[in-house]
Amino acid sequence: MATAAAPSRTSRPLLGVLFMCTACALFPIMNGLVKLLAATYQPQEIVWFRIVSHLVLIAAIFMPRMGFGLLRTHQIGTQFMSSVMMLLSTLFFFSAVKSIPVAEAISVTFVAPLAVVLLAWPMLGERITPFRLAAVVVGFSGVLIVIRPGSAVFQWASLLLLCSALCYAIYQILIRRLAGIDHPATSVFYSVLLGAILMSIWLPFVWKAPVSLADWLLLCSLGVFGALGHYCVAKAMTYASANFVAPFNYTQMIGSVIVGYLMFAEVPDFYTWLGTAVIIAGGLMVGWQSRKRDKTA
Repeated sequence: MATAAAPSRTSRPLLGVLFMCTACALFPIMNGLVKLLAATYQPQEIVWFRIVSHLVLIAAIFMPRMGFGLLRTHQIGTQFMSSVMMLLSTLFFFSAVKSIPVAEAISVTFVAPLAVVLLAWPMLGERITPFRLAAVVVGFSGVLIVIRPGSAVFQWASLLLLCSALCYAIYQILIRRLAGIDHPATSVFYSVLLGAILMSIWLPFVWKAPVSLADWLLLCSLGVFGALGHYCVAKAMTYASANFVAPFNYTQMIGSVIVGYLMFAEVPDFYTWLGTAVIIAGGLMVGWQSRKRDKTA
């Protein structure tokens, strides 16, 4: 059985940033397509196409080179949990994005890097300082500005986005734990394996045959963008700490605004921009202290 050794954890932060930014260029395109398709198909069916095409693509790319070594993992429990978190995050987000503009949806999910700061301590041993805790408070206040609980613009879908962000934060922590232990391709494969099985059981209850070849292509392309994006995330976590690369998730906002405008003529309102700026400020506070700590070390 052919195997591929997992790359060792090395401190190459700039390479980690490059991989994270590449992922963040792919995700807004996928999210825009999800919103477009959600007008015709149930979220569960879209999720099924997203994760199954992801699974097939990763197998097609890496099986010829790695063989069944692609399935070799030293942390099956962690891989299982990462798959659960990925499935929940995807379900929550796909269910919400139909009702919320693309840029606003992304801005709410920006709470994920801040949640990583909180969760990296108990899960990875990356201690949280009072400064980082203050950054998290700043970031969460930005989320409140965007969703404005109690106002006329508040939607329950915003809570689904927060749940999606929390699940995705846990997913990133688990991927960081696997970095240097399992090959990134193995982690990306397992991240959707359980979801593919569960959603295949659910699919007959929500199935609607794609109405055109274009819809088939769009539905299947979700897995391409998602698989490549999450492979880049896995690689980023291999080269840099979770606290360092997580704030670069914010580069998704640029692509999200472009996608929202071009596909749906959406222009973020003042509160979305203000809240996003506050969230990003919290993330940059974390990134600044991480860089300062690394230089000191």
